[in-house]
Amino acid sequence: MATLEDVLLPDIGDFSDVEIIEILVAPGDRIAPEQSLLTLESDKASIEIPSPLGGEVKEVLVSVGERISQGKLLMRVATGSAGASAESGAASNSGGDQAESTPKPETAPAPSSPSVPSSAQPRTPEPAPSAQPSANQPPTRAPGEAERRKAPILPRPEDMAAIAHGRTPHASPAVRRFARELGVDLHRVKGSGRKQRILKDDVQQFVKQSLAAGTAAAAPGAPFQLPSAPAVDFSQFGPVTSEPLPRIKKISGAHLHRCWLTVPHVTQFDEADITELEAFRKGQKAAAEKAGVRLTFMPFLLKAVATALGQMPVVKASLAPDCEQLIHKHYCHIGVAVDTPKGLVVPVVRNVDQKGLFALAEELMTLSQKARDGKLLAADMQGGVFSISSLGGIGGTAFTPIVNAPEVAILGVSRTEMKPVWNGQDFKPRLMLPLSLSYDHRVVDGADGVRFTSLLRQLLSDIRRLLL
Repeated sequence: MATLEDVLLPDIGDFSDVEIIEILVAPGDRIAPEQSLLTLESDKASIEIPSPLGGEVKEVLVSVGERISQGKLLMRVATGSAGASAESGAASNSGGDQAESTPKPETAPAPSSPSVPSSAQPRTPEPAPSAQPSANQPPTRAPGEAERRKAPILPRPEDMAAIAHGRTPHASPAVRRFARELGVDLHRVKGSGRKQRILKDDVQQFVKQSLAAGTAAAAPGAPFQLPSAPAVDFSQFGPVTSEPLPRIKKISGAHLHRCWLTVPHVTQFDEADITELEAFRKGQKAAAEKAGVRLTFMPFLLKAVATALGQMPVVKASLAPDCEQLIHKHYCHIGVAVDTPKGLVVPVVRNVDQKGLFALAEELMTLSQKARDGKLLAADMQGGVFSISSLGGIGGTAFTPIVNAPEVAILGVSRTEMKPVWNGQDFKPRLMLPLSLSYDHRVVDGADGVRFTSLLRQLLSDIRRLLL
């Protein structure tokens, strides 16, 4: 008789709670020793677990996606098939109890069969003629052998693609990381390794083919495959001219397009009363001229934003590339959008929280002049944790600024307007500044967005709060 053996997860080193990504056998399959049973995947490697014995799989006790550790019962396997065959042969000679307990299917008796010794005569009055196979027709399968099943119809490639849809691609963690760095969706890559495992060469080949075909190897974080705009011959409607797009707009355009598609934007609108702040700024005009700087509203806004970011650091954080960790920054560099004849650039003012108003005014003047002269260096536009885009000098009442990823928020400032504001007793004319805060909703939720604009509004309404 076959013996039912338990197959346990062996010692796999320092790993524990390892996820099962593939089960390679099913109940009814016959397996050989060292044949792979299932595949585990840790954060460092993929591991195939071999069978310690041979036999027939009777029961699989784990499932894909389950996390297991050493000693976990994986499946039960029936072993000793050869012994079972010998026992079955002996039982056919001895008859006896086995003929009584296990009835055999009836077959035509052989025309001539050898006599059975008296010591092996069955106890029942009538012998079981089916215990002996026909001499002319051999049995269809050996005793103890599993019934032979008809081979299934081979699936088509499109059938396999439909079955595999939604499954985790079969690749090692190193290959997954390599694919993420290149922006490749592994679901679209065909593996050439054992059991269709995706190798590094497969990813490289897929990228080469995509580039040759002129298509993008879409990553999970950027799944949009938008159709290109149809070409339009505008000359059929009237005279036209064309000119090359400025280099700054080419670079910033691609970046803004990516940010708009990959960052879930939310924009929060508010107004700040800057009547007293504007009066104070004008009062310091002479002192600023004496220091050789032009004191605009922007240094005050920078200081207020830096104070608000210090109290709400999540607004100056960034999302890790794997979208599973939040990176907090313990510095305060703020980018300020500058309009130039060649396009929009965003130089970064560093350590805003550590500088005074006159120092910020001087640095803004220097960066703005370098931007207009086209002399900004790459380092001058890197390292920002937050951005400000001010259109107040041009006009407008509100707008939706695009988050400058990997930052998670940007503040838009529009033209100030004198408005009647109710103070509880009567209406008073107050200078109101429109605020438009766009943020990445994966990091900043709606409540934090409102808290930030409310805090900024309070700081701008009473600049004495900047000293607290």
